[in-house]
Amino acid sequence: EVQLVESGGGLVQTGGSLRLSCVVSGFTQEDYTLGWFRQAPGKERECIAYIRLLYNSSYVRDSVQERFTVSSDRAKNTVYLQMNNLKHEDTAIYFCAAEWPDPSHNANSQWYRGFFFNCWGQGTQVTVSS
Repeated sequence: EVQLVESGGGLVQTGGSLRLSCVVSGFTQEDYTLGWFRQAPGKERECIAYIRLLYNSSYVRDSVQERFTVSSDRAKNTVYLQMNNLKHEDTAIYFCAAEWPDPSHNANSQWYRGFFFNCWGQGTQVTVSS
């Protein structure tokens, strides 16, 4: 069974940095896309970045592009989200997600830029104090 486990969240002051990690297990295919999402209170979940592991190609949403970067370490089966110059509006629960070919996961799914995500980690809370 595939498993995604996030870590690295916490409380940080405005202007600070955090690096989130997502450890992936159970994927047997070489090529998959790992996305980072966030959901703030009262707001919809949004995708902020993703990385396609086989090609190491990545995308970061325009609104955070100058402050966030996504990277991977395949030897450690880990994907990172480096967040710099954090702002109060970055406060949210951050999730990593991927596509898993099991329809039972589709009840909680989301498309973004042609990629389908239906397997989620438990989330890690990021709180930025102003």
